[in-house]
Amino acid sequence: MSILDEFRVDGKVAWITGGSYGLGFAYATALAQAGAKIVFNDRKQELVERGIEAYKAEGIDAYGGVCDVTKEDEVQKFVADVKEKLGPIDILINNAGIIKRIPMIDMTVDQWDQVINVDLTGPFICSKAVLPDMIKMGHGKIINACSMMSELGRETVSAYAAAKGGLKMLTKNICSEYGQYNIQCNAIGPGYIATPQTAALREKQPDGSMNPFDRFIRSKTPAQRWGT
Repeated sequence: MSILDEFRVDGKVAWITGGSYGLGFAYATALAQAGAKIVFNDRKQELVERGIEAYKAEGIDAYGGVCDVTKEDEVQKFVADVKEKLGPIDILINNAGIIKRIPMIDMTVDQWDQVINVDLTGPFICSKAVLPDMIKMGHGKIINACSMMSELGRETVSAYAAAKGGLKMLTKNICSEYGQYNIQCNAIGPGYIATPQTAALREKQPDGSMNPFDRFIRSKTPAQRWGT
């Protein structure tokens, strides 16, 4: 028996932010196999179109649209459009995120704000947009991609770690405020996965040797490889 025989979300509307590729695409594909109607967004039309084609290749009829998760007016409009076309959102995965690997003393406030806005304020805005309908329905699931950096600190990722730590606490707060409406909010830390966002960490050094971070991750993993 497949895990998907036990885990069914038939007919549920699932919104995966930044779901046109990478981990978001993987989450969405699994949910589609479990029966969900897939909704995703990205900041650029070309990424949305690329995502739609990728879903079609998997036999998934996904609804995609342009929406910047840091802009509340765009998020509210996107959620309203989805509700009109597919129904209210039952599942939200706050997946969209960015990272800037810059030593803290070299990072500008603008760079800090960019990371905090996407990785922490974005999930707040998106959760805020779907919660009213979830309350009315008496159910809902919100999943926040918190990363291992919500628990661990690492050099050059001060803004990212701060945002993910904040997102972990936002997760707990949503549970506290809205659990009474049968709304569950969970956080996940997938670990180091081979995606476009982590590609730079796997690039060879100019002399052809392994990237030090790549070597570090492989040395800490029983399988001696990145996750897929």
